[in-house]
Amino acid sequence: MTQADTNGKRESVIDENLKRVFEETLDEGVPDRFKDLLDALKQQDQGKGATK
Repeated sequence: MTQADTNGKRESVIDENLKRVFEETLDEGVPDRFKDLLDALKQQDQGKGATK
């Protein structure tokens, strides 16, 4: 096996692992504490008359 073959296989494994971790992260969703914080900020903005 040549050095190029070894590097190619190593890069392939790294690519697969990065894609897997990225997909798992996307599937996690937003934690409840962040949703609560966003809701509190929206209410605060509405109380100040913000138009968003």
